[in-house]
Amino acid sequence: MTREMPANTTQHKALPFTMQPVDIIEVANFDEAKPHIMQATMPIIFKGLCAEWPLVKAGLCSQQAVMDYLLPFSQQPVNACYLPPEHQGRVYYNEQFNGFNFQGGKVDLSTLFDTLKQHQQDEQPPTIYMGSTEINQFFPGLGEHNSFDLSPYQSLTSMWLGSQSTIAAHYDFPLNLACNVVGKRTFSLFPPEQISNLYVGPMEFAPGGQDISLVDFANPDFNKHPKFKQAIEAGYTAELAPGDVLFLPSMWWHHVQAHEPLNVLITHWWRDSPAYLGRPTNALLHSMLSIRSLPKSQRQAWKAIFEHYIFDHDEDDVRHIPPQAQGMLTKPLDEMNARKLRASITEKLKR
Repeated sequence: MTREMPANTTQHKALPFTMQPVDIIEVANFDEAKPHIMQATMPIIFKGLCAEWPLVKAGLCSQQAVMDYLLPFSQQPVNACYLPPEHQGRVYYNEQFNGFNFQGGKVDLSTLFDTLKQHQQDEQPPTIYMGSTEINQFFPGLGEHNSFDLSPYQSLTSMWLGSQSTIAAHYDFPLNLACNVVGKRTFSLFPPEQISNLYVGPMEFAPGGQDISLVDFANPDFNKHPKFKQAIEAGYTAELAPGDVLFLPSMWWHHVQAHEPLNVLITHWWRDSPAYLGRPTNALLHSMLSIRSLPKSQRQAWKAIFEHYIFDHDEDDVRHIPPQAQGMLTKPLDEMNARKLRASITEKLKR
């Protein structure tokens, strides 16, 4: 027999440092918010932008109402993880860095909810957590009244659900519209250039599949991670109540705390560049293979070439080449030249 879940009891653990707050924009509806989203280069909070969603209203009623609302949409088992109480919700590596501090597997949503109920009144409950789960596949119909239309872009809409948790700082290539649906969350945000101050761990092996900061934000060791102080100075905080929406630009680092016994987040990921251009991560990995281990003098030479052709490039740099002869130097790169370039790369990788 499962026990009834207690009323919404916030277990907010404030971080031992403060950062500047993210700007808040008041809008009446998503149509007013959309122009801000499409032009923004900094994080933005839209207070109450999804407050009218049925799932938000269910969460303000009770945690059981959230479960009752979601269960009819669940069509197949979901990926979930169990994190023992001693880790205090911090999803991370094990001590040997050859695995993780949680166990994962597929469970029915009803089983996940039963497990949450069983531990709700524990003095130190474990973390029960469903990570990024695409709602159109796993919860068909849920997005009809609990998501935003980001046309003309196609977005990947996912749900995150569970008890109190801490997700280490990481970045994502897509832009993100994160809708805080149930519970309270804190996002700690850092611009992309702060990567050197965040002490990033292994690239090919991380708890969520994406490189993470190894700094324990709840108990930072400034002797071990002294440059983290510089990240704090450049960082931002976004405190989200139910119904609040956070726009997160591409490549911004974000550390996420979910504070309550039951928390739900719905995210929209999209890219504002053509999919045929591929993933920039592929270029990074190829550079790791072919450039990173060269002598420093050669790396500096390649740095100058990358800055010329990639990072500092503008139209004046190719005006001396007739347009019909620019080929892969065409900007923006059209699909035909992109296909030719990809074919050329694939052929050269075979040699």
